[in-house]
Amino acid sequence: MYDVVVIGGGPGGYAASIRASQLGGKVALVEVGEIGGTCVNRGCIPTKVWQHSAYLLHNIRMGHKFGIKAAVEELDFKAIVERKNGVAADIRMGMEGLLGNYGVEVVRGHAVLKNSQEVVVDGTILEAKKVIIATGSSLDIPDIPGLEEAVMTTDQFLDVERVPASVLVWETLPIAVEIANILSVFGSKVYLTTEHPRILPQEDRDTSQRIAQALREQGVELLLKYAVESIRKSGKGFEAILAGPDEQLVEVEKVLVSQRKPNTSNIGLDQAGVKLSEDGGIAVNDKLETSVPGIYAIGDATGGWMLSAAASCMAVTAAENAMHQASSFPSHLIPRGIWTIPQVGAVGLSEQEAEKKGIDVEVGDFPYTINGLAMACNEMAGAVKIISDSRHGEILGVHIVGANATELVGEAVLAMQLECTVKELAQGIRVHPTFSESVVDAGRDALDWALYLPRR
Repeated sequence: MYDVVVIGGGPGGYAASIRASQLGGKVALVEVGEIGGTCVNRGCIPTKVWQHSAYLLHNIRMGHKFGIKAAVEELDFKAIVERKNGVAADIRMGMEGLLGNYGVEVVRGHAVLKNSQEVVVDGTILEAKKVIIATGSSLDIPDIPGLEEAVMTTDQFLDVERVPASVLVWETLPIAVEIANILSVFGSKVYLTTEHPRILPQEDRDTSQRIAQALREQGVELLLKYAVESIRKSGKGFEAILAGPDEQLVEVEKVLVSQRKPNTSNIGLDQAGVKLSEDGGIAVNDKLETSVPGIYAIGDATGGWMLSAAASCMAVTAAENAMHQASSFPSHLIPRGIWTIPQVGAVGLSEQEAEKKGIDVEVGDFPYTINGLAMACNEMAGAVKIISDSRHGEILGVHIVGANATELVGEAVLAMQLECTVKELAQGIRVHPTFSESVVDAGRDALDWALYLPRR
């Protein structure tokens, strides 16, 4: 009998397996596809290869501002795809090697829960004291008339050897906004549409506005408060009929779809008695235990988060609890990153969320336009915004738009994890010149003593 059987070998299942093994457990990891899941093979890593290529092209075009006039001879998309595949393969190999190093038995096949202590893998029964479900998510293509012929999924985009001349990017999940940015840099005419009144509605309103402005400056056309009603063939590809404040017709070569749904079908949840939440994900408590004692669920399978960082953190929590420790999932500390130009890094509550909770807040906001390194590097788009409790100075959320935002947000996560107050953050010291100085300056602005901003 295994101490823990983990179903799914993405970033969550992989981390859960290793953590349970570190705690002395005999662990089996069941995977029907490739180790690494969506993140390594079709998500986080492949999109970053594409994004970095786009960022290099963007910087070459900006070279004249630094006295460098360079011509781009060719865009070799096949080379980008080959690099993407190579990086993903290297990471998979590393993950598989570490699983073996930790003594985790990798079982290939489709897993189905029989009950809380039995998992059936293609007819073979694995007995387990505890089970962790980490089945991830999959693409969810909407049922829209005409979409099937026009659709380009995020998976398909990663393997293109020619970017479409024009693309309608539907909805504004982070990966969709990233790809819209990438396509625009590589020369596609991009339309970004959403039923919401702003893009990135899950982020702070200022973040949405800053990224919207950046995308518009890069040539992306935003169509807000519009839903895709139907799609029909046209002379140049397809014509999307959008319903909203009025009817819009957009002619494009492809329609990019990025929506995802938790993988909860055909894994025996019903017969095991595992309940789902309203969003279709597996319902869990703060220990990440499901409605069935001894069965845990993590990552995209639980719905909502759909973030690799969340899956990895949940993995540690679930594995520790499965191995008889007492851990709670720190959901308020999960950072979010969006690799656009400029980047987005965020953690915690937005200003709007804090106000809805009735919290009296102080807001610090420091723009990149007066950060020395940002000015030197011509990376002046963006700002650091800090939300703090006005009574105690507790840092409730940090929202960064700008160069290196996905790295800088780690500093905010650590500050919140250590319960640092905004006063303590404001008294911090950073190397000069660095982008990180803006985090300290935003803290000072929250306390109304920013040194490099005009008097309020």
